[in-house]
Amino acid sequence: MEKYWNESMECATHNEMRSLQSFRLSQTVRRVYENVKPYREKMDAAGVKPEDIKSVDDLYKLPFTMKQDLRDNYPYGLFAVPMEEVVRLHASSGTTGKQIVVGYTENDLEVWKECCARALTAAGATKHDFMHVSYGYGLFTGGFGIHNGAEKVGMTVIPVSTGNTKRQINIIKDFGSTFLCCTPSYALYLAETMEEMGITKDDIKLKGGLFGAEPWTEEMRQEIQNKLGIKAMDIYGLTEVIGPGVAFECCEQNGMHINEDHFIVETIDPDTGEVLPEGSQGEIVFTCITKEAFPVIRYRTRDIGVLKREKCSCGRNLVKMMKPKGRTDDMLIIRGVNVFPSQIESVLLQLGNTAPYYQLIVDRVNNTDTLEIQVELSPEMFSDTVKSLEDSEKLIKSAIDSTLGISASIRLVEPKTIPRVEGKAVRVIDNRRKKQ
Repeated sequence: MEKYWNESMECATHNEMRSLQSFRLSQTVRRVYENVKPYREKMDAAGVKPEDIKSVDDLYKLPFTMKQDLRDNYPYGLFAVPMEEVVRLHASSGTTGKQIVVGYTENDLEVWKECCARALTAAGATKHDFMHVSYGYGLFTGGFGIHNGAEKVGMTVIPVSTGNTKRQINIIKDFGSTFLCCTPSYALYLAETMEEMGITKDDIKLKGGLFGAEPWTEEMRQEIQNKLGIKAMDIYGLTEVIGPGVAFECCEQNGMHINEDHFIVETIDPDTGEVLPEGSQGEIVFTCITKEAFPVIRYRTRDIGVLKREKCSCGRNLVKMMKPKGRTDDMLIIRGVNVFPSQIESVLLQLGNTAPYYQLIVDRVNNTDTLEIQVELSPEMFSDTVKSLEDSEKLIKSAIDSTLGISASIRLVEPKTIPRVEGKAVRVIDNRRKKQ
C-alpha cells in the first residue's frame, strides 16, 4: 500500500515549502493584478503593487477577499483567464444570495485531482478499492472532486450521487464498495436505514470513508465508525478555493493536512483581521497559488479553526488544520452568548442515550431570545416510562446548559421526527430572522 501520493510535496520541509509558496505567490499576485480588474482596484486602494509581494511574509499586505466580492462580480468578473480557457464551471448553492460561480482550466482540474488523490491515499485507499460516491453531482463540487481524485488513484468509482437510500445500501452490498464519501449526517442515515433493512456491518465490505461538507464532531465520528465498521476520515474544501481536497486527515485522525504547495493558509481575528500565530483559534483564510482560472487571494472562509505545525507520525510535514469548530455565519448569538450547533451535538453524543438527530429552534419572545433543542428519542428510549424520559430530559438540559452557559429548553421527540436529508443537515431554524 502506498503511504503517500506525492511524497516530495507531502513530506517537504517547512523551509522548502515556504520557498515554493513564496515563488508561486509572487507569480499569482502579478497575474491576478494584471488580469482581474476588481483585484487590481482593491490592491491599488490598499497601496499595494505586485512587486511589494516577494514572499509569504508579505501576504499580510494584501487585502482580503470576501464572499460578497464574489457575488458582486457574478458570474465571471473574477476570472483570471479568457473564457475559452475555462473547461468547467461549478457553483455554490446560492441559498443566501447569488451563486458563487467558479471556473477551472484543464490544469486546475489536474491540481484538484492531485489534491483528492492525496486525501484518498492518506485514508488508505488504493487502486484495488471501490469508491461509492454519495455526494451530489452537478454544480456542487463534492461529487466530481472525489470522483476524479479516485479515478486518478485508479479506484473503481461508483458514481451513485444522492437519493434513494435503500438502493444505495443495496449497491454498497452488491457492488462490494470499500470506501464511502458523503456528508457525515448522511453516513449516519445510511447506517440507520441499513439496520431497518436487517443489513449489518458484517454484510458489507466498507472499510473507510471520507466525510465533509458540514461540521461534525469527534463523537459523530465514533458513531459512524461503530455503526458502519469503518475508519472515518475528515476531508475539507470550499467551492471558492477548489472544492474537496484542500485539506485531509491522515491515519492519525488528528487534524487535516493542508496541501500547502497549492494553498497558503492563515488564521485571523475575525473582528479585527489581525493575523494570529499558529496554534491560535481564529478564522481560516486561504490564498490559491496554483489555480489559473479562479485564484482567490486571502479569501475569508468564515470557518473557525486552529492551525498546528507539529511532527506527525504519518511523516507528512504539511501543516494541520484542526476540525473546524463551526462557521462564523453558523454561529448563533443567543442572549449575548456565542452558540455553535457542534457544541450541542458533542454533548448529545457523549451522553449517548438519544438518537444522533437534533434541531435547534431559535425564537424571540417579549424581546428575549429563546432556544429550544429538539432531540430525537431512540426506539429503545421511546418505550421507556414517563419518569425515565423526564430524567433523561433533565440530564440533557443540565449538560447543555453547563456547556453553553445559557438556559435552553429540551423537547424529546419521537423517532424519525427530525427530517433526514441526503446533503447537508439542517440543524438550525432561526425564527428571529422572520421577525426582523
